[in-house]
Amino acid sequence: MLVEYEGTRYHGFQIQPNVPTVQGELEQALWRLTGEWIRIVAASRTDAGVHAQGQVVMFKTCSALSPNTFVQALNFYLPQDIAIKACSQVEDDFNPRRQATRREYRYTILNSLTTSPLQRRHAYFVFQPLDIEAMNRACGVLIGKHDFASFTAPVAKAKSTVRTVFQADAHKEGELVLFCIAANSFLPQQVRRIVGPLIKVGSGQMAVEGFWGLTKSRILGLAAPASAHGLCLMRVDYPNLKFEND
Repeated sequence: MLVEYEGTRYHGFQIQPNVPTVQGELEQALWRLTGEWIRIVAASRTDAGVHAQGQVVMFKTCSALSPNTFVQALNFYLPQDIAIKACSQVEDDFNPRRQATRREYRYTILNSLTTSPLQRRHAYFVFQPLDIEAMNRACGVLIGKHDFASFTAPVAKAKSTVRTVFQADAHKEGELVLFCIAANSFLPQQVRRIVGPLIKVGSGQMAVEGFWGLTKSRILGLAAPASAHGLCLMRVDYPNLKFEND
């Protein structure tokens, strides 16, 4: 399934006891529709407060309902801040985490003299003018295969902190600064911990060379993260996956 959600009121995607999660809501809706307790697998376990436009979720069911029926029926049972956008039948061995070739995130910054009530859940507010050119010069060091230990949580359990980044750049649309990054996969908090020092570069609090040095230091958890609510998982790509009603 292709899933969109606003993560504001959720304690992340992954199911946890006694708190609302996106996975918990999806599994509850599946149970109400099929009568089966189904454990789902997602392409990315987004953190608390993080949104998604293109999350990909896989589940196995004995139900004979068509993909289009799953879309309409599950949306009937889901809360308004989660929606199934498309659905498709896949092979039994499909795994949305292992088989993804590219993941894309976008971080939204409201760069204005005043806050915006309409943007408060989706954009991180920065009142200092941001130098987009300097931010993009800093981004250049991220492209390629590198050790991103400095940009992950200090307690990260990943076997390797090496990732391959295909795209990393910032551009401005009105009062919004949009940072877009795509990679084969991401470490926990990686995008937010890249954006944190990037904002310092844009506001003149850190030199471009300082950001480069931060990247090369490879000290686990060195970079401080930006707020979660500005982050959105935009899309996940696969070699041979096409949603029937996408």
